[in-house]
Amino acid sequence: MSKTKDIRSSLTGTVWKIDASVGDSVSEDDPVVTLESMKMEIPVGAPLDGVITEILVTENDLVEEGQVIARMSV
Repeated sequence: MSKTKDIRSSLTGTVWKIDASVGDSVSEDDPVVTLESMKMEIPVGAPLDGVITEILVTENDLVEEGQVIARMSV
C-alpha cells in the first residue's frame, strides 16, 4: 500500500516552470517545480523516490512558503 507525501514550496515566489507531470516516476531531489524569487530560479525537489499523483499549481501562480504544490505516492 502506497502513502501520499506532500511536496511543499520552500519559499514564497512565483511558479516559473513545472518540471514533472502526473504519473512521472521521480527520484529523491529530482526537480518537480521551479520557483522564481528575486530573479533567482529555485528548484523544488521530490522529498523521496515515488510517483507524482497531483500537481496543484500552474506556471505563474504565486505560492507561499510551506504551501503544498504537489503530491506523490511513495
